[in-house]
Amino acid sequence: MDGFGSLTGHLLIASTLIVEQTFFRSVVLILEHGDDGAAGLVLNQPTDEPVAELLPMWAESVADPGVIHIGGPVEPDVGIGLCPGTTGGASPLPGVSLVDLESGPKPTQRGARIYAGYSGWGPGQLESELAEGSWYLVGASPDDPFSNSEDLWTAVLRRQPGKLAMVANFPADPSLN
Repeated sequence: MDGFGSLTGHLLIASTLIVEQTFFRSVVLILEHGDDGAAGLVLNQPTDEPVAELLPMWAESVADPGVIHIGGPVEPDVGIGLCPGTTGGASPLPGVSLVDLESGPKPTQRGARIYAGYSGWGPGQLESELAEGSWYLVGASPDDPFSNSEDLWTAVLRRQPGKLAMVANFPADPSLN
């Protein structure tokens, strides 16, 4: 892990160097990080696909706007669910639990968010991307996975100290500046 320690539970914020659409202005919650690589979920890429169409038993238990989010380009047919609070599932971040989508929601599992696919990095790959400045590594809040995903990149950057907060003002298309 090249001296980073575990990054599980942290956020990766796409730097202004990332211009490819898959991760442009993305906010990624790291679910797992170790010597074998890392896996995370892009938190701010909602689709137009209602949860009710793919997972009807979860329709009443998901956070607004009630749509599937793209968790990343790896295994897009795999669904991953996060729920606020501690619901007995594994926790990538204090106050957030992974949920079993196949068994259906428990009465305590309200405000969930459902992701299709995930983001993955091989051994040392994420550390290399951090070293080259592709990502900003910041602390996560338990509210981040359930926040208004369209404004999440800006909101997370604005709450950072110092110069990193100024990056939130960087225009999406610098040529229009």
